[in-house]
Amino acid sequence: MYIQLAIETEFEVKKLSDLPKFKTLMENLKMKINKSELARKLDVDRRTIDKYLNGFTPSKTKKKGSQIDEFYEVISLLLSVESKQVFYYKRILWQYLKDNHGLKCGQSTFRAYIQRTPEFNAYFKEGKRTVPLESSARFETPPGEQAQLDWKENLPYETKDGEVVYINVAVLLLSYSRFRAFHLSISKSQAVLFSFMNDAFETFGGVPKVIVTDNMKTVMDDSRTRYSKGKVNAKFAQFAQDYGFKVHPCIAGKPNTKGKVEAPMKYLDEIHAYQGKFNLEELHQFVQKLCERINQSFHQGTHKIPVFALKQEKNLLLPLPRKQIRDSYQINHTLVKVNPSNMVPYKGKHYSVPAKYQGKTVGLQTYDDQLYVYDNTELLVQHPISQSPLNYKPVHYQESLGQALPDYPNIEELAKGNLAAIGEVYKHD
Repeated sequence: MYIQLAIETEFEVKKLSDLPKFKTLMENLKMKINKSELARKLDVDRRTIDKYLNGFTPSKTKKKGSQIDEFYEVISLLLSVESKQVFYYKRILWQYLKDNHGLKCGQSTFRAYIQRTPEFNAYFKEGKRTVPLESSARFETPPGEQAQLDWKENLPYETKDGEVVYINVAVLLLSYSRFRAFHLSISKSQAVLFSFMNDAFETFGGVPKVIVTDNMKTVMDDSRTRYSKGKVNAKFAQFAQDYGFKVHPCIAGKPNTKGKVEAPMKYLDEIHAYQGKFNLEELHQFVQKLCERINQSFHQGTHKIPVFALKQEKNLLLPLPRKQIRDSYQINHTLVKVNPSNMVPYKGKHYSVPAKYQGKTVGLQTYDDQLYVYDNTELLVQHPISQSPLNYKPVHYQESLGQALPDYPNIEELAKGNLAAIGEVYKHD
């Protein structure tokens, strides 16, 4: 478009950046701008003409896309209302994407991406869990001096089979090195606690001089308060005497006394990111891998890596008691051979294990009405102790049947039918 002025000045609109100057010129001439004609001439939308006439200036540097953009759909799905999975913190979502979807960026980069993506940031703003904290002075303990004991209690977890169970994770953390041990259990019984603490002491390579704990029933008969020192349970007092440590209960309602173990308990919220993804055996393995990862990660408070700091602390721990004492607190571990039907015997009843363990020797532990089957230290399966002669996990039976009938067209349906028939046979036994 050409405009010729009386003073013999000619102006041509050749590009969008000419429009602000063209607007000024037309206003001085008191002439109306034909936006539709300009849009046709420059081959753009009429709204683009409006934008440039009103002073829009494009950025000289092209905006770069984020490497995380390719994960947008995955993140949308994980954070959707339909998802069973729960991510309490951005850190947990970042870790989940690293472990399961190949995300390679750093945590700070990921947090910034979530922060500037309104639909994702809203998820964490709305769902953020806030717990009022009492102010407390930070203090450190010397090597070998102290460990802190706690439970992450009654976490509802939906297995991949759709069953909802309430799980507990025991945590024992050395205060100096921050090296910790985890143990997942359905139960919080004293037998489970003693066995876990014994295993943790063996992993540490010794016993700390003091155990700081809250007023859990398996430790305290009467809670410690501002006005009473409380009463340690007789069995726990004997356990402490056998291992040589002193029991230091917190004042009831003052969890910050054992803040070193309380604060890191949020790491266990990562379990909720795997709602519906694992069976109990797989969840047990995940919790142990999570523990290993934390022990091998840089600790912001101490500026040490716990697994290396443990080497400094180990030599200053009390020695372990003799094996006879340790064995008395261990849950009995019996070795049995897996039969050709992929079953192990216990008190005249049979319980299934994964098909690949046929003919192998595995270990059995029983406590709190549950049977646990191990290959060395790896938990293979957990069964409720039953009066039924045959106790199958459907996946184990399907594996076994698949080995016997490798060419059968629909092994899953056959397995379901056979298990239903087996259940009917033994229903009234």
